[in-house]
Amino acid sequence: MRQRTPLELARAHPGPPFSVTVDGHETAALPGQTVAAVLWSAGITSWRSTRGSGAPRGIFCGIGVCFDCLVTVNDRPNQRACLVPAAPGDAISTQEGTGHDELGG
Repeated sequence: MRQRTPLELARAHPGPPFSVTVDGHETAALPGQTVAAVLWSAGITSWRSTRGSGAPRGIFCGIGVCFDCLVTVNDRPNQRACLVPAAPGDAISTQEGTGHDELGG
C-alpha cells in the first residue's frame, strides 16, 4: 500500500510552488509554508548553531517561544523560521551564533 503524503492526508490544495534559496541553493516552497516548513520539506533539520558550543539547532517548539529555529531571511538575522511565512524569492541562510557576524556587526 502506497503511503499518502501530508498534502493528501490533509486534502490540501495549495497554489503552485515558488522558489526560494537556502544557502544559495534553489528550493521549492508552497504557498502558506513557513520558512521552517520549507527547510523541513527540503530535508534540512538543523539550520543554526549555538554561539557557545556550536551545537546544531532547528525547530523545537514550533510556536515561536524557544528561539531555537533562528535563521537569516533576506539579510535579516534572527528570524524565527517557525513564524516567518516563506515568500517567492526569499534568500534564507543558516546562521551561526548570534547571526550578526556575517553582517560585520
